[in-house]
Amino acid sequence: MMSEDINTLILTEIRRLATALERLAGPPPAVNDWEAADCFVWVPANQRLQPVPRPNRVALTLIRGVDHVRDILHENTLRFAEGFAANNVLLWGARGMGKSSLVKAVHADVRASSGTPLKLVEVHREDIASLPGLLDILKSSGQRIIVFCDDLSFDHDDTAYKSLKAALDGGIEGRPDNVLFYATSNRRHLLPRHMMENEQSTAINPSEAVEEKVSLSDRFGLWLGFHKCNQHDYLTMIDGYADHFQLDLARQRLHHEALEWATTRGGRSGRVAWQYIQDLAGRLRKPLNRE
Repeated sequence: MMSEDINTLILTEIRRLATALERLAGPPPAVNDWEAADCFVWVPANQRLQPVPRPNRVALTLIRGVDHVRDILHENTLRFAEGFAANNVLLWGARGMGKSSLVKAVHADVRASSGTPLKLVEVHREDIASLPGLLDILKSSGQRIIVFCDDLSFDHDDTAYKSLKAALDGGIEGRPDNVLFYATSNRRHLLPRHMMENEQSTAINPSEAVEEKVSLSDRFGLWLGFHKCNQHDYLTMIDGYADHFQLDLARQRLHHEALEWATTRGGRSGRVAWQYIQDLAGRLRKPLNRE
């Protein structure tokens, strides 16, 4: 065999081995660009923070009926953005009362009013187990970051809550100083009551059986409760939206339609109010710019 053929064969084998090694090594670490956006979504498959250029949120002034918890969350967020001590927050309670909307609106308002480059990173419920990897990225980012999980809860035999407990307060390293955790849930203790009772009834020591899971809620320094709104608060939300978006409809007719809409939906809430406003704006051919 000629030397040129041998060299060609060797080069071919080297390329084949290099390709195989690249496949074994996996994709290169993602480079996260913090200047790309104010909000990101965590993608654990490739250890990447996906920028969200246009977050789905409303202005803080449009969130009505939750003034007390709004002020507490805003103050906590502002302190954190300015580099001072702040608490992890669990926003729990009735569906559709603006828990996740409030988190996103407060984040935007604090950024605008304080001039601090605060970032918001959303972690999907099914990705909670990947939190340790996320925190490794965030702690060296040089940013002040709120990690946000919407509709957080755990089912029977779900062990992902252990990763969350360690991320909040536990473990040797603990939560990085530049990271805060906000979560929303319909459950104050993040577990359905019947599952907690079942754990108690079948355990050798019932008082200890649910202690580990119940103590997860204790890792949140602030519990902010959201309750079903009354008619006055519901109509206040409707009026606020109608005025902001300049929806021209007589106030009496507006209230009548809004209450009828709530009746057909089986209850009053911030979400129901917004759904009615979307319907009204569509009928009036008015655009809705949520920020």
